[in-house]
Amino acid sequence: MRHIIFAFILLFAAQPAVAENGVRWAAQGDAITLDPHAQNEGMTLATAQQVYEPLVNRAETMALTSALALSWRLMEDPTVWEFKLRPGVMFHEGQPFTADDVVFTFERALKPTSDMKDIIGTVREAVAIDPYTVHIKTDGPNPILPQQITDIFIMSRSWAEANQVTEPQDTASGQETYAVRHANGTGPFILELREPDVRTVLVRNPNWWGLSEPDPHNIDRIIFTPISNAATRVAALLSGELDFVLDTPVQDLARMRRTPGLSVQSIAEVRAIFMGLDTGRDELRSSDVKGKNPFADIRVRQAMNMAIDREAIVQRIMRGMAEPAGMLLSPGIGGYTAEIDALPPLDPDRARALLAEAGYADGFSVTLDCTNDRYMNDEAICQAVVGMLARIGVRVRLDAKSKTLHFPKIQNNETDFYLLGWGSGTMDSHYHLDFLAMPDRVWNRTGLNDPELFAMINAIATETDLPKRDAMIDEAWLRLKADEVYIPLHHQGLAWAMKNRLSLPIQPDNQPQFRLARVAP
Repeated sequence: MRHIIFAFILLFAAQPAVAENGVRWAAQGDAITLDPHAQNEGMTLATAQQVYEPLVNRAETMALTSALALSWRLMEDPTVWEFKLRPGVMFHEGQPFTADDVVFTFERALKPTSDMKDIIGTVREAVAIDPYTVHIKTDGPNPILPQQITDIFIMSRSWAEANQVTEPQDTASGQETYAVRHANGTGPFILELREPDVRTVLVRNPNWWGLSEPDPHNIDRIIFTPISNAATRVAALLSGELDFVLDTPVQDLARMRRTPGLSVQSIAEVRAIFMGLDTGRDELRSSDVKGKNPFADIRVRQAMNMAIDREAIVQRIMRGMAEPAGMLLSPGIGGYTAEIDALPPLDPDRARALLAEAGYADGFSVTLDCTNDRYMNDEAICQAVVGMLARIGVRVRLDAKSKTLHFPKIQNNETDFYLLGWGSGTMDSHYHLDFLAMPDRVWNRTGLNDPELFAMINAIATETDLPKRDAMIDEAWLRLKADEVYIPLHHQGLAWAMKNRLSLPIQPDNQPQFRLARVAP
């Protein structure tokens, strides 16, 4: 324990003095990049949204609310959405915000290196009608476009051109660009300092339009410090070195709830944790089975699925801060049904029999790629899975690593078996189905081959008859579940711990919005 305390004393000794209304906070991992279109990842989006703004934002309830667009409507032509923009907005470096910046942003977000392009895959083009009116045209009617653009952050065309960042960073190849460590948005806070994996400092944007709205935030400075060690995060909060911890360790919740001066909020997160299996490759790279792929046999996938004791993971590792999952969609997201979320049976004996029927009576080996700094207790979850699969003869080597190494391995299709979590930027099933089932998506490395399902997902994107759309979503989820290319584990809960002087509403997407926060003097 002594070395942990010494470590965080050193960590905070170098912190600059905090302004009167300052907030110091921590999470287990840092943003991967400041380029707002390069990574569709939770902490990266959480950081970006303090500096950048979308046209349409989300309130703490996840309901849509205006941001850089004052209003929006579907035109008589159902393939065109009209957005009326907020006048008088300036970027942090002084450029006026106009419709041309919106056009540029959508062009940029659709570039090949963008990780946001699939979210807005139906967008054909954005057209500036006048300086404060934009038409976004889609390939076919898209009834949920406003829900799909809440994480499309608007950039200045002139700033991007001047700094040669008109295309998003290619994170999979490790590219460095000016936008990786610099930012110029219209949002409530201005980037003052960026030291990746050390600290990020934001200061109040005195010209932010939201300061003239009712109950604006009163924060002058935000200091974010990634602290991977859970004990160090907790110690820093308890000692007063931090005001807020995002991913509060579940094993410390009871203690922090009893601590005077602290408050703990908890809620069900809209995020499922699961494992993906590469079924499409002729031979797994990490297995001792040669000449064939054991994951290609559905009996093997069924066996692994019914060998996982989800309730044990929830109770022993997540300390009850999760719900066992039978599907990749969490409650609260459009298209979720408890019936489809039903759990597979826990039956190790039947699992061993299925492996024997598939020709693997002696089991086989494979490597599981896992994060150790992204999801709540992620490495411990993977360790538990290793033990559970060992009971049926599947010998798993665990390779746990930082998300900065893990995610490129998925994106570059270099993994046989991997852990992943998926939230929802749109609060709609299509977001999950498109990213996790379609064959050309970088977050789907299952090798799933189901052309009827792919056609169904494409049709969902433009279906405007909502009862018909809901029925299509149900069928798509049932088909994906039947394929068993994913092993759902649980729906993650979340807890935020903070000093009583800080008022910050918890959100089910686990992304703090400091524009909604207030600090007591």
